[in-house]
Amino acid sequence: MPERSVTRATFAVARTYDASPERVFAAWADPEAKSTWFGPPDDDMEQYELDFEVGGREYSRGKVPGGDGTYTYDARYQDIVPDERIVYSYDMHFGDTRISVSLGTVELKPEGDGTRLTYTEQGAFLDGLDSPQDREGGTGGLLDALGEYLARER
Repeated sequence: MPERSVTRATFAVARTYDASPERVFAAWADPEAKSTWFGPPDDDMEQYELDFEVGGREYSRGKVPGGDGTYTYDARYQDIVPDERIVYSYDMHFGDTRISVSLGTVELKPEGDGTRLTYTEQGAFLDGLDSPQDREGGTGGLLDALGEYLARER
């Protein structure tokens, strides 16, 4: 049996977008919009669902780009304040193995004509199968993809 461990970490990633808080919030709330910037590319996405309400579920399953294996993201929305805040808990699996459990908080604040988004994650990374550094880097990539989506939709 493998050695069991938990690495606990908190990190924050911030981005400023040339879009109103309403537009940024909508990119998180609308299933069609979110599926274009969140997660693996369409050709690697096996399943995507979004029920964006308190108590609602977000679920995605997709192949690892350029590799073998499948990641599963399973989230529950805990708190939603339109155009201001989103709080959700989620776990990640690689294949059938849970690799992390996290709490994610998205805060949206007007900044000039745009929006300052701050994402904070508090995570438990399990058995050395995932790391805070990898998750922070992946989160930054997702927030960059959100920025590209918002620029295209302008």
